[in-house]
Amino acid sequence: MRAAVLVSVGVLTGAAAPDAVAGPHDGLRAETFMLPLGAPLPSMEQLADPDVRSHLAQQSHEIAVARTALETVGPAAGYGTKAATPAAAPAASAGQLHATSVAPAAVSYPDPPHTMSLAECKTHMAGAAAIYIKSRFAVCTGIQVTTIWKHAGGPNLGVSSFALYIRGTVKDNDRTIRYDYDATDFTKQNTTATSGLQIKIEGTIPQTWPSSARATKGGDLPVTRTFDQLQQMPAAHFTHTVRYAPGQGTGSGAADVVFGVYQPVVTSTLPPGWVGNSPAVGKPAMFAPRWDAAKYLGNPTGGANPANRGAASFSYMATLVYSTKATAPERGAAAHIKQAYTTPGATKPPNANKKIPGQKPDAPLHRLYLDNQRRKDNHARAVSNCRRYFGPNYTANGTKDCDEFPFQSTYEGVAQAEYDPHAEKNNFSVLPVISRQNQDAGNLLGQFYRKNRLIDGMDDGFLITITS
Repeated sequence: MRAAVLVSVGVLTGAAAPDAVAGPHDGLRAETFMLPLGAPLPSMEQLADPDVRSHLAQQSHEIAVARTALETVGPAAGYGTKAATPAAAPAASAGQLHATSVAPAAVSYPDPPHTMSLAECKTHMAGAAAIYIKSRFAVCTGIQVTTIWKHAGGPNLGVSSFALYIRGTVKDNDRTIRYDYDATDFTKQNTTATSGLQIKIEGTIPQTWPSSARATKGGDLPVTRTFDQLQQMPAAHFTHTVRYAPGQGTGSGAADVVFGVYQPVVTSTLPPGWVGNSPAVGKPAMFAPRWDAAKYLGNPTGGANPANRGAASFSYMATLVYSTKATAPERGAAAHIKQAYTTPGATKPPNANKKIPGQKPDAPLHRLYLDNQRRKDNHARAVSNCRRYFGPNYTANGTKDCDEFPFQSTYEGVAQAEYDPHAEKNNFSVLPVISRQNQDAGNLLGQFYRKNRLIDGMDDGFLITITS
């Protein structure tokens, strides 16, 4: 983003001053573009080029509709236009995994982040992504609002611009989602009328599932200020909180889930006397919030207050990170998954069409918790295949386990084709893995499910990354 350049509003020779109440006969026009964050602010010379203005219009048109992150799961995945570019995400690292003793319970999967600074949001939103997903509990997006001021049929007078960043965060085991709005990076060049340019900022909830759910909201929004008023604030920072009480959701296994769409909206209205696309409405990439009170996840009772049961999160695919490093407790299972993804034809059972899900957003894995029999069938079929392809003593006298991938605790597990007639047969891999490493991997997986609030079924999903 360009550094702010403060330029005084000038007086037009032979015309009303921009801040005066001028009529259409004065020929004062302005055009507002809603742009991706970090879009270069054109110079006055560049604005004279029709191709530059056409490019701005194209960018503004592309983000004029509700945009859904590519990684969205649940009902919100079908709301709005799905982004073609993956969300920005932190670098995958399994470095925090550790084992402190010989007991499998000693391994620990890292807690997902629940906070995000404005500086961090800015850094990750500087690229092509429309949204930054730090975790299922810390997400940000934003938009750049640029206005070109000009004489109708004459020269451009000036340009003004600012950025709006929105961060959504959830504390651990909390049902309240906090949205932090920051208007920053104010820039003015040459002659503008920003003292009368009205900026309205609001957070809307256009859809929930079920539709009967009702939220409790708090904070500053909606808010309306002029461009100059926002610029002159020590920090143009506003908050919005959204909370759904338990007991309003749906879902088997007492999941009590409310899915929603949270859409930030910024509206720019020209000063009186200025003609142009006014009001101009911008919609940053939407958030996909979710509230659940699943009994098999954290905070199922709310402690001393049943109204606090469950927690909020964002309905984006979580990413399980395993490592093949020699010091990683799960290294054997991680190496197996890596082989299943990179050379599936070399795994057992043989299948020339084997393409195991969990690598990309269009084919995630789904947690299987409620159907205990299906989990048992997944494992039983895995053991049967281990015996078939690695012999009856594949356990090496009890030192190895039959490691199955996809996991026993997923709908894509070994028995999938028996439950889903449309599923590819033998679309899995089995391999004897050192028992301790297999058990550590399973322990980490269970923690990953709980800490990221993965619910059972197709309305949730996760991916896997293997580091080395």
